[in-house]
Amino acid sequence: MGQQAIGHIDGVVPGEVFSSRMEMKNANLHSDVRRGISRLKDSDSSYVADAIVLNGGYEDDDDDWTSVKYTGASPDDEKDGTKLLKSQSWEYRDNAALKLSFDRGYPIRIFRGPKGDRRYSLPNSYRYDGLYKITAAHDATAKSPAPDGTPITICQFILERLPDPEQELTPAERQIAEVLVQQEELLDVEATTVDDESGGTTSAEDGEAKPPATRVSRVQRIVRDPATVRRIKALYDHECQLCGLRLVGPDGKPYSEGAHIKPLGKPHNGPDVERNILCLCPNCHVRLDIGAVLIEEDWLIVVRTGMFGENLRTKLKMHRRHKVHQEYVEYHREWWISHGPRHEPTESAM
Repeated sequence: MGQQAIGHIDGVVPGEVFSSRMEMKNANLHSDVRRGISRLKDSDSSYVADAIVLNGGYEDDDDDWTSVKYTGASPDDEKDGTKLLKSQSWEYRDNAALKLSFDRGYPIRIFRGPKGDRRYSLPNSYRYDGLYKITAAHDATAKSPAPDGTPITICQFILERLPDPEQELTPAERQIAEVLVQQEELLDVEATTVDDESGGTTSAEDGEAKPPATRVSRVQRIVRDPATVRRIKALYDHECQLCGLRLVGPDGKPYSEGAHIKPLGKPHNGPDVERNILCLCPNCHVRLDIGAVLIEEDWLIVVRTGMFGENLRTKLKMHRRHKVHQEYVEYHREWWISHGPRHEPTESAM
């Protein structure tokens, strides 16, 4: 691992899991084994923040994966569990460091621990979930008052997750991204100019020639097998949770796909976490994505349209170490009930 730094740390990509805070510290990902806010000296010797851990925190925290409402820090004698005993100060070292990162526009690495939001957290580990931008830093009033009944003012930070292309990529993924960007630029040029009879080019905006239909190719997410997906596939040994099929290639290697129940990206903004991922065969992945199958609260599988091929299980197969969250199943079910199985499939990472 590289030295402690702002932003990306070489060799670490979103979805990687660490067994303890000490392991994170040894990897230069977080400077402290207890505090939520990690600090380091900037080039001018001022302390800025480079990472935070979401692991229970305060009652005023709110984690919505793409957006995080984060309460600043306080000395130990000024808090009681998740509640504060007195107002926070922007002069307190950790708050001052995180505020300075906001002022300077620095990204923040976010880790989620076992005591964090149950929709995202692993039971006994810490997971790196990527870079976030601090979009606001302001005073707010805590939900609970001080012991004497007076309101408590907190230092509140709002963080937004950076788009996937801006997250750390492996060297191979960077090469793919560069190729996709070059293709997009080429397509943009082809769509805005066409050859005229004299051998020159005419802009489509001139109205003298109509270019071919524009194809939009945007690098929204590199199609890869992130650490979260690899762990779910390994847990089921690549067996489909819906139909039980286990595909094996002529080289003896099994093949399966990681399907996000609540899709990634807009408008769904589903999280790339284990509780939102199923191990499926390619056919069942498509079935899930187009709403041909739904999953009920009791994990029963509902077939909504006629289909050929493998027979589906009556109930979703669930490994004891794989805790799918009902919120994502409910979202998928309600989305497709309201939009219908003929609605255009939504994107889901493999």
